[in-house]
Amino acid sequence: MKKLLRLLADYKKECILGPLFKMLEATFELFVPLVVKSMIDRGIGGNDRGYIVRMCLLMALLAAVGLTCTMFAQFFAAKAATGFSAKLRHTLMQHIQRMTYTDLDTLGTSSLITRMTSDINQLQTGVNLTIRLLLRSPFIVFGAMIMAFTVDVKAALIFVAAIPLLSVVVFGIMLLTIPMYRKVQERLDVLTETTRENLTGVRVIRAFRNEEAEAQEFRDENAALVAMQKKVGRLSALMNPMTYVIVNLAVIALIYVGALRVETGILTQGAVIALYNYMSQILVELIKLANLIITLTKAVACGDRIQAVLETGHPVPEDDSVPEIDEAKRGTLCFDRVSFTYANAAEPSLSDISFTAKRGDVIGIIGGTGSGKSTLVNLIPRFYEPTAGTVTVDGIPVTEFPHKALRSRIGVVPQKAVLFHGTIRQNLLWGKADASEHDLQDALKTAQALDVVASKSDGLDEMLSENGQNLSGGQRQRLTIARALVRKPEFLILDDSASALDFATDAALRKALRELPDRPTVLIVSQRTASIQHADQILVLDDGRLAGSGTHEELLRSCEIYREIHDSQFPKEVAANG
Repeated sequence: MKKLLRLLADYKKECILGPLFKMLEATFELFVPLVVKSMIDRGIGGNDRGYIVRMCLLMALLAAVGLTCTMFAQFFAAKAATGFSAKLRHTLMQHIQRMTYTDLDTLGTSSLITRMTSDINQLQTGVNLTIRLLLRSPFIVFGAMIMAFTVDVKAALIFVAAIPLLSVVVFGIMLLTIPMYRKVQERLDVLTETTRENLTGVRVIRAFRNEEAEAQEFRDENAALVAMQKKVGRLSALMNPMTYVIVNLAVIALIYVGALRVETGILTQGAVIALYNYMSQILVELIKLANLIITLTKAVACGDRIQAVLETGHPVPEDDSVPEIDEAKRGTLCFDRVSFTYANAAEPSLSDISFTAKRGDVIGIIGGTGSGKSTLVNLIPRFYEPTAGTVTVDGIPVTEFPHKALRSRIGVVPQKAVLFHGTIRQNLLWGKADASEHDLQDALKTAQALDVVASKSDGLDEMLSENGQNLSGGQRQRLTIARALVRKPEFLILDDSASALDFATDAALRKALRELPDRPTVLIVSQRTASIQHADQILVLDDGRLAGSGTHEELLRSCEIYREIHDSQFPKEVAANG
């Protein structure tokens, strides 16, 4: 949490002026009971109407100056708090964007969303109230006690007894609630995850008519969050009544002692009213302080969660350097005894994988579900780093290849076609921001997506909805392939990205890739042998191990797993051969 406060460095002026104006306003407020005392003892007691009017005008002046100071304090506090939260949100997003896949897998999407939104909002509120009230409330409490001593020492001893008791209550409850608020935010993560799953999977939920079960799960998670919030809320709620009881007992004692001292002539009636006003000020400020402590408790818990993200993992370093590449090795790819294990996984996902691809080769990768196909291709752009062995791109180990330079050479089409809200043109330009119209048309032609654009009234300027929901699955896949081709990559990774394409379109895509003038090295992950049967080399994975490699014909003869996959997809050929 302390490290986050460094982001307030650009708002030092506001952090100083905000409390300063609040202290000025508090100082003027402390003089009000003395003005009232003087008005009662001298003005009312002496039947001096002119003096009463002057004191009333003085009180109005004190109120006006106090209001002005409060407005300035509020302005500076709001400016610092909103500026701080904006910088923190930017810093957090920048950190998340640079995180490795392993870090993102560990933290989870819902938790990051909660920290980016709810936690930062809570922290912003905490900073705002801290600037305005953290110094003001204690200043009023102790200032009122000191002013009470100037009125009457014996009566002021009641203040000395009450304030430590109040401090014990306030800080005791604060220490108890800090860990509880942290658990509340963690429970909110769970609820956010449930909500996100329901929103993204709404079509599946309705297809299986599972709305009521999902609604019940949401109610259960929500009820658990409410129960935890009620628990911490009940404890926090004790603060106000307990402080009220202590302060009101102190008021009773004050009035009793004051009455006795007025009767004996030691105190005036105005002095008792002033003492009562000071006690009321203490009561009001302690209530404010109690609420501030509750807010700060939440803010500290949220700040610790945000700080935990900023201290998590190993962010990808920003490096714009470009290594020297031997032209003879450009476009080559080599896996040398590569193994990989996901964080907290009991078994490796890849074990002892070795193969080599020459420039312009087409490498097919096939295997059963969970065999490690996507994991293998994710090691090439360094989304994950191998736990053993070496992955070499262009003759350079990927662990020594600057991330920016490495990924600029690779076009990745992920298993799930992801498009962003915006025009088709804007989505394609993700591949290369300065791509020409000719480059876009070439990429669309190769990806068999020209008809997708032609079918839209606005062509490339057609607006896509979130995640391209106004397109079919095959249209989304073709546009994501075009997006990767726009940058004219040296390596093209198609991670089961033609699964929604019909066989004719899939064949036309593979033919177009082979006919590219500067053909990239292509890695095709597929469940269909028809999609990879013409590859220069096919890798067959089984439970993270390389079960076979070779051409289609070679594997039909030598690899039982590949033969079983092919025969299951082409039973007529099996029957004919039999």
